[in-house]
Amino acid sequence: MERRALLTGVTGFLGGYTARALMEDGWQVAAVVRTSSQVDVLPAVLRENIQFYNADRMELPKIVREAAPDVVFHLATYYTTIHSYEEIDRLIGSNVTFGAKLLDAMSTNAVTRLVYARSSWQHYRDDSYEPANLYAASKEAFDAIVKFYTAARGLQTIRLTLFDTYGEDDRRNKLLAILPQLAAEGRRLALSPGEQQVDFVHAEDVARAFLLAGNYLADGHYELCGDYIVSSGTAVTLRELIRRYEALRGERMPVDWGARPYREREIMFPWRGGRILPGWERKHKELM
Repeated sequence: MERRALLTGVTGFLGGYTARALMEDGWQVAAVVRTSSQVDVLPAVLRENIQFYNADRMELPKIVREAAPDVVFHLATYYTTIHSYEEIDRLIGSNVTFGAKLLDAMSTNAVTRLVYARSSWQHYRDDSYEPANLYAASKEAFDAIVKFYTAARGLQTIRLTLFDTYGEDDRRNKLLAILPQLAAEGRRLALSPGEQQVDFVHAEDVARAFLLAGNYLADGHYELCGDYIVSSGTAVTLRELIRRYEALRGERMPVDWGARPYREREIMFPWRGGRILPGWERKHKELM
């Protein structure tokens, strides 16, 4: 029987990769979007084969009922490194309120399987809990809501903690995505001294982790519910990462090291806690 997925965040970088991985594995994919979602940026193969539900026009309980998913994959998020006062409503609305409503809609429709994304930024200074910024704190708040629905409503979850990600067709304002464009335009980028250590995983490998987790839940392997990391298992300095990226591309990147200070609460060492999801291995090892 064909498995059914309901996906949030499909127009995001990782959401698009995850949708493709699910479809290639034979899943029927439905996605929750907003009127403002840029569905047109998705490849035609995704636009033409995904059932889209607009959460601005349909309540989430009805969406979950119509989609009838075997597993819900929650990747939608609002990300900001250093928030402004004006961003707080959107930050909480996207990362806490929307997620809580999704969980309640699942509960109403007796949908109990969830795979969702956490952030390694929830573990500042390698602590089990200390958010590096308000974004990470909002992700931690959603964790607490998940615990309630797990205890009170029988939710079965696999939670995947993500580190830095990269890959083709990255539209985010992320370092590895913007550097080639800056190089082409002859512009330079001011960076910190670059001694902070980073942990990068390719988006295809991240998507495979979500797919694997979803298959575990769909197969009833609830003994695997819990927290896992999607990590390269190692870390290098940002300087070393850019050196490797330059070697991979065969061109120098327009970086001015030390031209700006480290940002407030800079994560100098990625969290080394957590465990890898059984059966998951990286295929992309060109940078890490």
